[in-house]
Amino acid sequence: MAATVASRPPPERPFNALTWKNERMASPVRNPQDLDRNLALDLVRVTEAAAMAAGRWVGRGDKEGGDGAAVDAMRRLINSVPMKGVVVIGEGEKDNAPMLFNGEEVGDGTGPEVDVAVDPIDGTTLMSKGMPNALAVLAVAERGTMFDPSAVFYMEKLAVGPDCADVIDIDAGVVENLRRIAKVKRSSISDVTVCILDRPRHADLIKEVRGTGARIQFISDGDIAGSISAARETSDVDVLMGIGGTPEGIVSACALKCMGGAIQTKLWPRDAAEREKALAAGHDLDRVLATDELVRGDNMFFCATGVTSGDLLRGVRYRSGGAYTQSIVMRSKSGTIRVIDSFHRLEKLALYSSVNFDGGPLEV
Repeated sequence: MAATVASRPPPERPFNALTWKNERMASPVRNPQDLDRNLALDLVRVTEAAAMAAGRWVGRGDKEGGDGAAVDAMRRLINSVPMKGVVVIGEGEKDNAPMLFNGEEVGDGTGPEVDVAVDPIDGTTLMSKGMPNALAVLAVAERGTMFDPSAVFYMEKLAVGPDCADVIDIDAGVVENLRRIAKVKRSSISDVTVCILDRPRHADLIKEVRGTGARIQFISDGDIAGSISAARETSDVDVLMGIGGTPEGIVSACALKCMGGAIQTKLWPRDAAEREKALAAGHDLDRVLATDELVRGDNMFFCATGVTSGDLLRGVRYRSGGAYTQSIVMRSKSGTIRVIDSFHRLEKLALYSSVNFDGGPLEV
């Protein structure tokens, strides 16, 4: 009579360090539309190229020349990035300057479908005069998540860091917002520093801020850097207030979302014609557009490279045989913020790059 053999369960896999490591490293199936974390370095290369191209124009008094060099470099490099991008926020139309235009398709045609916001130089005047805080800027988010401002080129802004993100209200007025910010920071209003663009349109705002005893740090251009400064713990700035460009406001929203800060805005038509255009496009000019209205979701990248040195980043520095750059790249999904210092051997880049980093006309 044949013996009956009891079935045995398969032996358990021994749990050891190697097993744990392999299980941890097993990658989940990725959605091809997900923004890969490695996209960050490709995007930084784009802003580095724009900054180095514009860096040759620093202090030369030619805004259009420097902006054109940055736009050309950004366009050439961005088309090598693995993404199917559409420029939603382009710079140039407002300034009547060279542009990466709205609706332009960018990227190499592979990878995720994304909205792209560009500002080849945030602070063209700063660049042309050799003043601090000019940046080359790029933001990328999932397709359909960035706000479309249509033809309204300016907006009223209120931007703060993570500690004050839940207390601001752009409709509450200057005094009330400064009171709330001071309360969160456990200080008096006179300890609060407000960043404001130095423009004639801000005369009433400046008077109101000064009336509270708060301090003011004026910037002559480049309010993306101002918004980021308001969100940095180590910055001297506590809040950004005032009217600035709509493209810069949406790019700032991407950065602030990565940093945990907040921005509230309201569209600000410059004249009756622009107002009519905005209303015809369906915009509610009384509506408060907060961070999540300006850029939806939580999967985006922001990166910037310094053109001129400032509070946020060091500018491009040229040395024999190369150039140094400093960049910041942020990812909202992970909350990671990286500062990248790079040295570029320009003679090596010249062998395969189509970008001209010498400041003269391109060789044909």
